[in-house]
Amino acid sequence: MNLKIAVLGAGVMGNGIAHSLAVGGFDVELYDPIEAARIGAIEQIRKNLAKGVERGKLSAGEADVALKRVKPAVTLAAARDCGLVIEAVPEEMALKHAIFKELSTVCPPATILATNTSALSITEIAASATEPSRVVGMHYFNPAHIMRLVEVVRGLETADRAVEVVESVAKQCGKETVLINEAPGFATSRINAMIGNEAFYMLMEGVASARDIDKALKLGLNHPMGPFEMIDLVGLDTRLKVLEYLHATLGEKFRPCPLLVKYVKAGRLGRKVGRGVYDYPDK
Repeated sequence: MNLKIAVLGAGVMGNGIAHSLAVGGFDVELYDPIEAARIGAIEQIRKNLAKGVERGKLSAGEADVALKRVKPAVTLAAARDCGLVIEAVPEEMALKHAIFKELSTVCPPATILATNTSALSITEIAASATEPSRVVGMHYFNPAHIMRLVEVVRGLETADRAVEVVESVAKQCGKETVLINEAPGFATSRINAMIGNEAFYMLMEGVASARDIDKALKLGLNHPMGPFEMIDLVGLDTRLKVLEYLHATLGEKFRPCPLLVKYVKAGRLGRKVGRGVYDYPDK
């Protein structure tokens, strides 16, 4: 598939998605209104591509070509000539509504509009678009350039063509896909949020230390990461927003643990700020 793609948001998820798309052979417009974010994203992609070369995942020449495919964009107008737009901004419905409303005026009717939301309603996000049928969920996992799964989420009015396009793009980038009919938290976030929340309750109750809880799930249940390692990677604030949404839509079993709320209020948001459940001195 020969398609130009815009990625909106140059944060952890946005730069990882752009990286994956570029390696898959797509030209990418990476938009962020903050110049430092755009510069930092390109540099992070450069570093991650270099690691890929070191590990034998791709050649130095392939890495150079992939990096050249990613262009930083200053305005949303960069999405005008793209066949697919993937939104990867913070999990705030009002922000997503504003973006999809603007995209409806910027992009031609044939452009597919995807959101990387990990829990929010695709149907509600699509309601702000002129043509809700072209809006679809395309949920990547962190780190997006490494993790193999993309959850494709169909909203109430999502057209078959939108599903087909994002599935084709994901597969060209070496990803596996699962098709989810929209429900709060989809499949993965719903289960993962519950595991992480229960881990915080266990920590609050003194059942075990964070390191021993992580070790137990990695060695006893064969999880590649412990729940606290995962939360620190994703961001405690992001996880809290997901839990708040699941609590509001699915009930008491998703009530956020008070200790998680306390950590977020203290600014302990995870790796991105150097301190979450664990400390990261290199930040």
